[in-house]
This record gives sequence, structure tokens and C-alpha cells, in this order.
Amino acid sequence: MGATAKVVNLYKPSTWKEKGLKWTIRLFIVTLILLMIFFMLYWSNEPDQFDVNSNAKYAADNLNVPVVNGFTTTATLAHLVETLLDKAGGFTENDRMPPGVLLDNMPNWEFGVLVQARDMALAMRNDFSRSQSQSTEDKDLVNAATKLHTDSKLWVLPPAESQYRASIKSINGYLTRLADNKEGDAQFFARADNLVDWLQLVKKRLGSLSQRLSASVGKEQLNTDLAGDAEAKQSTPNAASKYIKTSWFEIDDIFYEARGQTWALLHLLKAIETDFSSVLQKKNAMISLRQIIRELEGTQQAMWSPIILNGKGFGFVTNHSLVMASYISRANAALIDLERLLQQG
Repeated sequence: MGATAKVVNLYKPSTWKEKGLKWTIRLFIVTLILLMIFFMLYWSNEPDQFDVNSNAKYAADNLNVPVVNGFTTTATLAHLVETLLDKAGGFTENDRMPPGVLLDNMPNWEFGVLVQARDMALAMRNDFSRSQSQSTEDKDLVNAATKLHTDSKLWVLPPAESQYRASIKSINGYLTRLADNKEGDAQFFARADNLVDWLQLVKKRLGSLSQRLSASVGKEQLNTDLAGDAEAKQSTPNAASKYIKTSWFEIDDIFYEARGQTWALLHLLKAIETDFSSVLQKKNAMISLRQIIRELEGTQQAMWSPIILNGKGFGFVTNHSLVMASYISRANAALIDLERLLQQG
């Protein structure tokens, strides 16, 4: 009788050491996955709101300068950028490694904050710090606005974080000179016309957000591009109407961008309330500003749903985008009233 060949399974661990190594590898992988999930959840927490006046006082104490007119708005801008860089997980929009690269909502929130920070930096460079159109730009604000417009997805040579950190340094440089009575080369002009110029940009931002959020529910929209001017022309013709609907994959992106923009704008408007208080009171517009702030506070309510739901307008499931659009639209309507009061009041 021939000998029976014995088949050995080379892939099956045969000793306790091999079995222990196998389970160690499995435990390591499971632990790594759990840690990654933990950090993803932790880094996705949106920063809390802060008191703009307390923040201005803290910044003044650190710089050893007094709080003067324009200081609160400028210190708020610096703190918004600091929050992007120093919050849990830091700046994640340009991450190329996990867990940051796996995040979805927080990078869009960060971009929303960045949009408002860029707009305010530009308004300070072009309007708030200048007495007239022929006056010289402030060198620190020029540098801050330029650095803030660095591509947020840039991660090397140089990374976006380093440019944003440099913008904070320039803003603080302007803050120091702003409060220095001896220098006098840095100014913040709290005038109604300066404020209107910034509010007009804010109005366009909110209008765009409202339309993008509302498009979570498909709708047929008439073309009103040339409405109101019989002689108006455009480069190429468009259809009389078009169907608009946000992709299902982009709904949460737009929602969290809106959360970021409104979070930043909420703080900037509170700072404006302090620095432009005399102008607002003279124009009897303080209550209008506070109504805008109240509507924006509604956009920052806690999210109890783990995902952004996209039900039909009057369907069984809620539509978070439409709720957000409602708050933003009401804030925008109040913003139009505020602008009118500043111009005509």
C-alpha cells in the first residue's frame, strides 16, 4: 500500500505564537478604525459662539492697547481665522491623510467661515480703513486680505494654514497701530456709506445661499436676468425657464457651508453693532440689525439628525435645507431694510 500524502495548510496558524500574532493584527486594525471614527466625530463638532466684546477686551490686553473704535470688528475677524486653525482637528479642508481627508461636513463649514472672513478683510482694506477713494491702502490689511485669499485646498509650498496664520499676524499689526494715538496711520472709519458697501456684499452672499439651499427641492424657475430694463443685454441667450435641483451628493455640502457663513456673519454683525453704534442709533437702524442677528442665531441651532434630510416641500420627512433657507431669507429681507435705513434714514 502506497504512503498517503499529508497536505499541510501553510496559511493556517499552527502555533500559539502565530495565532496570537493574527489576533494582535486584527485588534490593531479594529482599534485603528475606532480611533479614526472617534477623531472624525470629534473634529466634526462646530466651534461654540463667542462674545465679541470679551474677545476684543482680551485681544487689547494681550497687545497692551486700549479698545478703540473699529477694534471689536477687527479683533473678531482675527478670532474667526484663529478658530479655523486652532479648533479641534485644526484646518481640515486641505487634509490629504485620514481622518481629515475622510471628513465631509467640517471642510464645507470651514470654507463658509473663510468666505465671510475674506469679504470682511476686503471691506476693511477698501472701505473701513480709508477716508476716501484716493486715500492709501493700509499695508497690513492689504497683506491680510491677500493671504486670506490663498486657495484653501493648498497643502504644500506653502500650505494654506501658514498663509492664514500670516494674515492673523497682519491683522494684529493693524490692531496695534489702530489703538496707537502717537502713530495715527491706521484708522477705522465707522460711516454709514462704508457699512452699506459691506452690507451689499453680504446681501448677495445670503441671496446666493438661499437659492442654493432652496434648490434641494427641484423647481422650475423663470429667467429674470434682464427683468426691469428693456435695453439690457447679455452675452449669450438663455432659455425662458429652467429646472433647478441640487445634486443629492451636494446637499449636505451646501448646508454646512451655509452654517459656516452664518456663524461667521453672526459674530461680525455683533461686532458691527458695537463699532457702528452711533451711526445705527442716529439712523434708527439698531433694531433692524438686531433682527438680522436674531434670524442668524436660528441657523446655529443644534443638529439632532446625524444626516441632512432632504424631504419634499410638504412631505413626510423634513428638509433641513429649506429650514436653513427660511432663516437666511428672513435675515436677507431684514438686511435690505437696514441698507435702506442707512441710505435714507
